[in-house]
Amino acid sequence: MTRAPPYLLALYIAGHREPPPVSSGRVAEMLDRSTATTTETFQRLEEDGLVVYEAYEGTTLTERGVERAAELHETYVRLSWFFRSVLDLENYETEAMRLAGNVSPNVAEKLATTLPYDDPAELAE
Repeated sequence: MTRAPPYLLALYIAGHREPPPVSSGRVAEMLDRSTATTTETFQRLEEDGLVVYEAYEGTTLTERGVERAAELHETYVRLSWFFRSVLDLENYETEAMRLAGNVSPNVAEKLATTLPYDDPAELAE
């Protein structure tokens, strides 16, 4: 499941922008992946109990999937702000999405403390 975090994160974000279920095509577009690869990943994530995949309908996070994706989202937000504010990266959101599953929440929190804000914890809210 090492490649799953970006899919969970993209599904979480898309699910907040539009009502679930979210199409594989929408997530594939967000991750610059093929729809077939995204569908296969969702089917594996369903076996792991993180999503419910319905052919031709879309995918919805399970309660366990929401918990994992929310953790990833918190790390993603902190990384995005760090990449944008400190490193001045142009593609900060893409980089943050790629790395969110590979950086511990502790490291992300420490990176956030370098940001020019009063309370870095507010970034994840």
